[in-house]
Amino acid sequence: MTTITAHRLASSAAPIRTTTFERALLHAATTLDAFVGARLERRASTARRQAVAAQDAAARTRGAAQARGAMGLLPR
Repeated sequence: MTTITAHRLASSAAPIRTTTFERALLHAATTLDAFVGARLERRASTARRQAVAAQDAAARTRGAAQARGAMGLLPR
């Protein structure tokens, strides 16, 4: 995201000022960016991948058992 971060531009040829709303948007974008970065780091961890793999394996096993049960095949 590109935006003006100062109250005034460095160039004297452009007398544009940032508004309070623009600064609030910049602050919100910065906060959101930090939140997303932290979430991506947490989701990329090895423990998270192992937990997701275990959940997927359990879901596949449960689905297979339910399919066998629907056909009348019960475990021994």
